[in-house]
This record gives sequence, C-alpha cells and structure tokens, in this order.
Amino acid sequence: MWRVPGHLCVRFAGRSKLSGPWSRPAAFMSTLLIHQPQYAWLKELGLREENEGVYNGSWGGRGEVITTYCPANNEPIARVRQASVADYEETVKKAREAWRIWADIPAPKRGEVVRQIGDALREKIQVLGSLVSLEMGKILVEGVGEVQEYVDICDYAVGLSRMIGGPILPSERPGHALIEQWNPVGLVGIITAFNFPVAVYGWNNAIAMICGNVCLWKGAPTTSLISVAVTKIIAKVLEDNKLPGAICSLTCGGADIGTAMAKDERVNLLSFTGSTQVGKQVALMVQERFGRSLLELGGNNAIIANVLYGPLHTKQAVNMFLGAVEAAKKEGGTVVYGGKVMDRPGNYVEPTIVTGLAHNASIAHTETFAPILYVFKFKNEDEVFAWNNEVKQGLSSSIFTKDLGRIFRWLGPKGSDCGIVNVNIPTSGAEIGGAFGGEKHTGGGRESGSDAWKQYMRRSTCTINYSKDLPLAQGIKFQ
Repeated sequence: MWRVPGHLCVRFAGRSKLSGPWSRPAAFMSTLLIHQPQYAWLKELGLREENEGVYNGSWGGRGEVITTYCPANNEPIARVRQASVADYEETVKKAREAWRIWADIPAPKRGEVVRQIGDALREKIQVLGSLVSLEMGKILVEGVGEVQEYVDICDYAVGLSRMIGGPILPSERPGHALIEQWNPVGLVGIITAFNFPVAVYGWNNAIAMICGNVCLWKGAPTTSLISVAVTKIIAKVLEDNKLPGAICSLTCGGADIGTAMAKDERVNLLSFTGSTQVGKQVALMVQERFGRSLLELGGNNAIIANVLYGPLHTKQAVNMFLGAVEAAKKEGGTVVYGGKVMDRPGNYVEPTIVTGLAHNASIAHTETFAPILYVFKFKNEDEVFAWNNEVKQGLSSSIFTKDLGRIFRWLGPKGSDCGIVNVNIPTSGAEIGGAFGGEKHTGGGRESGSDAWKQYMRRSTCTINYSKDLPLAQGIKFQ
C-alpha cells in the first residue's frame, strides 16, 4: 500500500471488485453499437443484438433483458437476456450431471482440454480484448492483457494437471501406508466483478477444471457481453471434445442469482470477487450451510497516478469519485491536482492528488474505486509500516528502497500484512505463478498459482493396512 521515496508516502483509492447495482442512462440511440460498421468485429465473437445469457450445454435465458453500455461514451452496445431462478435450477442440475463425466477423466486429459481453451482464447485475443475495452472501459492494451492472463493460467494449469497430488507419509505402524488423497470438490460457483471480467474467471476456471470440478459462472451484469463471448469460446472447445457443455456453465444475472449460489448446498465451493461489504454477506450465507468460500474482496493500494487510463465504469462510479473528493476536503485535505469530471462524452474524470489529510482519515481508508491519490508525509520506517497495516484492507502493498535491511523488515513479521508484498515495483499486476489474494477485509482467499489448487479440492487422509495384524496408533493395546 505504500511507496516510500524521500520520506513521502502515498495511498491510492484502489479499485474494488464490486458486482452490485449499477447506474446507466436509458438508451438514447436508435442504433446499438453492434449495428454500426466500426463495431462489426463484435459479431466475430458470436454476439448479436440480443444475446442469451444462460449456457448449460444449450443457450437460453428467461430473465429480464438488460442493455450494456460503453463507458467511454455511454452508448448502448447490445442486449443480454439474464437467467431466471428457474434457469439457475436447471443449470445447476445439468452441471452436476456433467461433473459425473468430467471427474472420471484423468487429470492430464482434463489438462489437454484446458490447453485447447487457452489456444482458442489466443486466436480471439485481440477481438476479445477489444470487447473488454469497449464494455468495461479499460484501455485496449489492458483489455488484451487480461485475456492474455487467462491464456497464461491455462498454460500453467496444463502443467499442474500432471503434478497435483498428496504425499505418502511414513506410518508408525508396520505394514501400513499413510497417504493424502486429493479429490475435486464438485461444482465450483464463480462470481466475478466488472473490473476484471475475464482474468478472474480464468484464474478460477482453469485450475478448477484440471482438479476435476465443473464451473458455474455469474459475471457482473454490466459486463454480460464479455461473459457470453468467453463462454462461447469455451463451449466450442467442449463441443469439439464431445464433452457436456455444462462443465462450464453460465448464468448471467443479478443479486438473485448470486444469492442463490451462496445459499445452495449443491455449490461445493463459491469463489466470490467483489466488495468487502457484499463479501461479508456472501461469507455468512455460505458459512450458514457449512460451505466453502474463496473470497477476493476490496483493496486500497498505493500507486503513483498514471494518466493513461480509461473511463470509470458507470455514472455511479463518477458520483462516488465526486463524493470522495468532497469528503477529502471536509476532512482537511487539499486537492492539488484534478478533482473534476471531464467535459466530454463518457465517464471520464481527472486523475486527482490530495494532500494534507491525516493518515487515519476515514476517506483515505475507504475504497473509492477511482483515480484519487492521497499523499502523506511520515517520520520513520516504523511509523509508515504501522500506517500501512492500520488499513482494514490487505490486498497489495509496495515499498521503493535500496536498503537491504528495510526490504527484509518490510517482508517480515513486523512489515506489511498484505497478501501481496512488493519491493521496487508497483502494486498493480501479479504473476500467475504466485497465489493472488489478500488478508483481513480482503477476504483471505488465494487464486491462481502456488498451491491455490488445493482450495478447489477436498483432502482425505488415508491409512491402508496391508499386514495381517490390526495394530492401533500410538501403541495402544487393549488387554
């Protein structure tokens, strides 16, 4: 959360992973962008004027029809028919039926299917990245980079498919073998947010699949076209391999579908990416049924403001930006740069720098999801480390220093308490080989690399007696 050059500390109002209500103007154009010649490439992804938002081996959807908008100009792109609760019930049943087939396929063979998914994404990387830019609002290179991340995690998962497994442990009893057996949990529900509408699903999907699970995805309503386009690419691979499409199911929808997933005992693991506020509700619903959850919630990371960025995702986000600027002023902050909405089409705001706030100002501890940089001066290392750790979120942090001792103190038990702790690099971005996630109000979940695969499996400790005797552990004998 901190950048430390010349006794200057900065905190950035990090972008959350919220998948909640959104605010859009009514469609004010008679023609959707998908019908305009410059956006003809959308049809390369199989998208149409109205798209079905449910996939479970076949496409459908009986819920409301929503229109998605381009945040760069607030013009309507296309429409998606969302899932009804009945659609959800049907999809869960089909997904669990598909699991009985998928779980029997050897892990390396599952890896081969994931490899093909990665290759199919490679073929569409430019056009799919363009859709991410169009519907989410990222600059194009970041949109393409997000698809590349899914491709990379597919490559990672392919290798992992030949390495997952538990140890053989020494038994204290003669003629006995002690092993750990790892099996798929079954159905993995994946709820993703608008800010990473491809990569977060990819982290979960590729790893869950090679572990032997089937997946049910609910993306953010405001990026429904991306969810549909990605699922169409995956569905084609499953079809070509004569596998049930319900292995990678999709139910586009809102809070009703998300709540159903959280409360459903048939969803063996629920991976939720979103705000801390909504994550608390999800965690309680899952825990109430003694279910398993993987939470990747809010962040509040430090980073130097970069003027190369796209629009905010919605008009609601613009209002949140303005509210944060006013709150910072009320708490004693001074806006030394930016602070205004740009006078142009779309949801563009000025990158903003605020000074003069106390380190514990409430607005500086609030995840606004906007380009606002709060700058603080500190006296010494102990003080700034403590400021880093007083923030409730614990996703990512960074320090810039050439002091070797300071580096290892920053990485040590009294240093940063975040899940991602960097040195001499920004807080954004993460390599797929390391587990991604955070501590405290960020949820504690870990996705992607390292041993994150274990979260998608259940572990059994197995003792096998191959002797003719029946000895007890700890040397116990019944006399």
